[in-house]
Amino acid sequence: METSAADLQADVVVIGLGPGGEALATGAANAGKRVVAIDRHLVGGECPYYGCIPTKMMVRAAGTLAEARYAGELAGEVTLTPDWTPVAHRISAEATTGWDDEIAVRRLQDAGAEVLHGVARLAGPGRVEVTTPDGEVRTIEADDVVLNTGTRPAAPPIPGLAGTPYWTNRDAVRVSELPESLAIIGGGPIGCELAQVFARFGVAVTLIQHGPRLLPADEPEAADLLADVLADDGVRVLTSATTEAVDYAGGLFTLTVDGEEVPVDRLLIAAGRTPNLDDLGLETVGLDPHQRTLDVDDRMRVPGAPGLWAIGDITGHGAFTHVSMYQSAIALRGLLDAEGPAAAYHAVPHVTFTDPEVGGVGLTERAAREAGLNVRVGRADLGASSRGFTHGPGGRGLVTVVEDADRGVLVGACVVGPAGGEILGALAVAVHAGVPVDVLGTMIYAYPTFHRAIETAVGGLR
Repeated sequence: METSAADLQADVVVIGLGPGGEALATGAANAGKRVVAIDRHLVGGECPYYGCIPTKMMVRAAGTLAEARYAGELAGEVTLTPDWTPVAHRISAEATTGWDDEIAVRRLQDAGAEVLHGVARLAGPGRVEVTTPDGEVRTIEADDVVLNTGTRPAAPPIPGLAGTPYWTNRDAVRVSELPESLAIIGGGPIGCELAQVFARFGVAVTLIQHGPRLLPADEPEAADLLADVLADDGVRVLTSATTEAVDYAGGLFTLTVDGEEVPVDRLLIAAGRTPNLDDLGLETVGLDPHQRTLDVDDRMRVPGAPGLWAIGDITGHGAFTHVSMYQSAIALRGLLDAEGPAAAYHAVPHVTFTDPEVGGVGLTERAAREAGLNVRVGRADLGASSRGFTHGPGGRGLVTVVEDADRGVLVGACVVGPAGGEILGALAVAVHAGVPVDVLGTMIYAYPTFHRAIETAVGGLR
């Protein structure tokens, strides 16, 4: 069967313009490639409109309220009336420009890329079909196609949930008025961050986690500390809990959790993400259309599909903006036949921006043991350090380091504490570069700092 002539010819088509896709499309266009960049929603993706940026504005605002609680103990009395209005204004006006991507589109166009809004689908090797919002179907032929389609909020199969007006993270960042009560299903990073934010603004929050602990990707001691902190903030934390049913009537939700009825004004679902690989036309290039992630080599090529590349969440190496950006640079070098290092994922860092922050890099103790390593672990109480003592309230935290004793290097670390994500930076370097533990244990650490607890943790390896 003969294919029709394409509407557009390109060197590179980028499908999905989250941070990694946008950076790759910009770089390829700046290098002189003919680039067509496509997104079905907003150019810039989840991070600037619904994730990293607006939620950190929320976290910052909630942290200000928490600091005010300590004023009586540290500096004097403060009278404060929480008000969500400035938060909503900042998110709309400063972070998202009213959820308008005109500025981002213009950036790409100024670089020389052609930008299309629409639903893109592979239509064979080197061929993409785009259905625009007005129903027009455009066909593009290209030497290379890069997939960066990301993920979307997943909805667990709870009886009664479908069809109710529950929130996802996308709804939570757009609220202009807060409810009196809120249930959150999911105790991962999104659920924990938003639970603390809303609780600090006076919302009665119930956080429901199906598994035995919060933040299951981090060390158990980090989860335990965070659960205590959230409880101090007024969050009711339920772990090993099963939400058996959801009912919505009269503008109110009623959740049945292990036989108990939990009535709330709003329900937020933060129970994982679904990769946007369905109905992408993977079968037209010889790939399984039902897979949850795409295999890629260490240059971001999809094996068995010449001219096809993939970056970001759909590659299964961490649903983080920084991983997508890292991979986009590798893929761009490949598209431009430029030299550079291949991808390596032994030191992927991540941070949950609760207060205190929870950061991790590399392997947890359990993962290291399951990998068959000869493991030694060191721990330090951040709150017991000189800086933790002087910090006073809110200075709780810990540092955990995981060593491959046979090689004498760290393979993982976890930090909980004020600016925990920044403290993690030093440990990410150590894990990434394989800095010998002997070096870490004998270097000079500034005093009095939170990061000095790294020295204590390394000194306690056993």
